[in-house]
Amino acid sequence: MGQDRGILIFQFLLLMLASLAAQHATAADVLPWNKTDNAIVIDAYELNTLDWEALRSDKRIAGFISKASDGLPESFDCSGDHAGDTVAHCKTMWRKYAVSRELFQTRRLVARASGLLWGAYHLGRPGNPVDQANHFLDYATPRDDEMMILDIEGIDPGKFMSLEDAQIFAGHIKARTGRYPVLYTNHNTARYIAAYHNDYPVLARLPLWYARYRPEINGVFPMGNWDNYLLWQFSSGANCSKRRCPYRVPGALTDIDVNVAAMNRADLARVWAQGNLLPAREPDPPLILAKIEMEPKFAAKDTTAPDPITTSSVPKREINTLNYQDF
Repeated sequence: MGQDRGILIFQFLLLMLASLAAQHATAADVLPWNKTDNAIVIDAYELNTLDWEALRSDKRIAGFISKASDGLPESFDCSGDHAGDTVAHCKTMWRKYAVSRELFQTRRLVARASGLLWGAYHLGRPGNPVDQANHFLDYATPRDDEMMILDIEGIDPGKFMSLEDAQIFAGHIKARTGRYPVLYTNHNTARYIAAYHNDYPVLARLPLWYARYRPEINGVFPMGNWDNYLLWQFSSGANCSKRRCPYRVPGALTDIDVNVAAMNRADLARVWAQGNLLPAREPDPPLILAKIEMEPKFAAKDTTAPDPITTSSVPKREINTLNYQDF
């Protein structure tokens, strides 16, 4: 009888430990920006106004990510016919583009001088992905210790870079820099890539910068090859107002995008500029971005046959009571 009672007590203790472990496992998925050990990263576009002195007062802010390029390279030819645009407006747009590049470089100098990690992202649009990758690298001129990001906003290839082209973009960045970019995307797009990870084996293994404006992500991860997010964008103008905001950045207005890392500042710095693919949960297909075309078909022992030709393979708001938005 005493032995049975001891077994029951032991089993009860095991259940209690399991319950505590489950609570601990999910605690980080709820409001992780309230945990002071988790690093904060902000990302900005050119119209975000910043008071750098005030911003630097928040010691939790570990990194700054700026928008760099958008789609294909800009082309402002102000001579001849320019689709009905006026010459004056054409010149204005060129000056705006030049000022934007200057602002990007200025913020980069200030952020790095302030001890912040620096990153830059490219917003993927329809159009040649190799040209877009070259445009990003020419614009951002990323250093070896800076994060590179590809921003994919959705799976409509008429509005955004297609997922097939996104793989080519990532591969070209890898070929030129030796590193893969991080993937920024929203919940629905990430879930789609995870569900079809065999079709997108490069995208599915890029470190994930995850956008979801909700207070928790319980039950979301693991998702495909992603065990967790690298960064979670949890706050922006969509759910931050003067009245209520998940996280207020000193020196910035409510429209600034705010992200939390799944780690502390020191650990984030160690993986910031990474560039490797995440481990695959199952073997990759034998070819990822290429197909082999052999024409004409030569005899097996014909040593005069040319090398195979490798070509790119391009196959065919909800708002809740807490003012959080999901994509």
